[in-house]
Amino acid sequence: MIILITGPSGAGKSSFIRELMAQDPRLAFSVSTTTRPMRTGEADGVDYDFVDDAAFDRLLAADGFVEWAPVHGCRYGTTKHRLAELTDAGRIPVLDVDVQGGVNVIDLYGDDLVSVFLFPPSWEELERRLRSRGTDSDEAIAGRLMTARSEVTFAPRYRHWIVNDDLQAAVAKMRAIIG
Repeated sequence: MIILITGPSGAGKSSFIRELMAQDPRLAFSVSTTTRPMRTGEADGVDYDFVDDAAFDRLLAADGFVEWAPVHGCRYGTTKHRLAELTDAGRIPVLDVDVQGGVNVIDLYGDDLVSVFLFPPSWEELERRLRSRGTDSDEAIAGRLMTARSEVTFAPRYRHWIVNDDLQAAVAKMRAIIG
């Protein structure tokens, strides 16, 4: 089993996954690779594998990704190596993937995948969450909000939908799904 969590930026995926994993020791986070600069408080190899464009290109050339996509001007991907490490260790990988990459993972793994689209409770709350991060300009937030409206059109491709309006309730719904 592989668990795929996706949703718009600001839907609360990181908090949701952190709490889900705290409640279920079978799960292990599949660290994505990105060309995005590291944010304050993030750690290389924990939050993401941070690489430059040349290193990302080398992984692409070596067919090293299960999926990858450009998102907000940077590239993100899930490496085959990370997934193999987790499954070989008997863990259930949890992927936090953007909507584009998620559709690729769904197409690749089909029924072996538990796919979940995580929604924010409202557009207003999504904007509040994005602003409260304090990491993006007004222009970047406007872009993320516009992207989010487009991303929700992909929700029908996902097997499960969860609204992240109350973290504990959302995680309880997810735990019921994975058993």
